[in-house]
Order: sequence, then C-alpha cells, then structure tokens
Amino acid sequence: MSLTQPNPQEIQRLLKPYLGAKAPGRADVSADWDRICGQLAVYLDLILKWNARINLTAIRDPEEIVRRHFGESLFAGLHLEAGGSNMEPCDSLLDLGSGAGFPGIPIQLLRPELKVTLAESRTRKAAFLREAVRTLGLSTEVWADRAEAMAPEWRFHTVALRAVDDMSSAVAEAARRASRQILILGTVDQPEFLSLGREFDLGLPTLLPNSSQGALLVATRR
Repeated sequence: MSLTQPNPQEIQRLLKPYLGAKAPGRADVSADWDRICGQLAVYLDLILKWNARINLTAIRDPEEIVRRHFGESLFAGLHLEAGGSNMEPCDSLLDLGSGAGFPGIPIQLLRPELKVTLAESRTRKAAFLREAVRTLGLSTEVWADRAEAMAPEWRFHTVALRAVDDMSSAVAEAARRASRQILILGTVDQPEFLSLGREFDLGLPTLLPNSSQGALLVATRR
C-alpha cells in the first residue's frame, strides 16, 4: 500500500495504461494532461480528507484511487461516441449513482465542453460532489436525488454508471435516460446488462487495464 499522496507527475504515470487505447468510432481527444493531472491531484486530496469523515470509497490507498477510480473513469471517457454522418457527437452525460464522482468528474476534466450531471441521492455524498465541483471550478451539475425523480423528458446523449447498489434497476433507468449511448463500468459476466432489451445493441466487453474481471461495456441505441 502506498502511504504517500502522488503528485501530478506521478498521477500521470499511474494513468498511462488507461490512456493509450481508443476504440474505433470514438472521439479523438487532444487533452491537456498537465492541467488534468493537476486537477486530479486537488480532487484526490479532497477525497482523502472527506473519506476520513464519510465513506466515499472503500479504497484507502491513494495510488489505487488514481488507478481504479480516475484511470477507469478516464478509460470510459475515451470511449464516448465521436458522432458521424447519421449521429450527433456526445454533448451531455449523466453519471447515474455518482458516489464520489466516478466516472463523471474525471470525464468532465477530460471533456470540459460536455454538459455533465452527477446524480447522487445520498445527502453527504451529494454535499461532497458540490464541494468537489466548486473546488475544481467545474460547470458540472449535481442532482441530489434519485435519477428516477428527474422530469420524464430529461434525456442525455450518454448515461454512465459504475458500482451502483442495484445494477438491474440502474441499467433500466439508464435505458430510459440515454438518447444514444450507455457506458457501464462493471465486470465481464454481469447478467443485469441483459435488461437493456431490444432498444440497444450491447458490444463485447472491453477488459479494463490492470484487471482480470473488470470491464467496460458500451450499449448503443438502435
């Protein structure tokens, strides 16, 4: 276990395995990694301070937070749809059951032009999200309630979810809210994904770097 908090340069080194691969048809991102990793260092410091008071994440090792939370979130962000002749590029994203802000906040740092909404119903975690958004100077919106409480007409190009309590219900809600794409950070053999039904095509799982079971699944509306 690492006892020291990595600096921005060390964060960038730890993230390297997650940033190299991009699927065909996904957006090309010219990212300012010095800026992003500097912001991630501030975000990490905030997580560690709040995690001493409330249970934001069971992971306590700062380097593992960088790999598991930041790296996997950015990996998902690099798989957002690029758009094309018959489709619009991703311009809005709902992080459903955001928790401590994964994957929504790292994706917002990667793609500052996106309209990102973090849905988190637990009061103390929603308070942390507001503080993180304020500290990082982001335009991200925090929805401090269940996603089901949103107006029925609210839709997002992409809905992302990771490690939510009730995956079956979350996937069903994601299908109602996503106009085009769903990104699921889970494992290769989660049966809940079958609840997407016939409206979505579910691609083959993409194994996450440094993981034997963790996977990114991408579902696209037909």
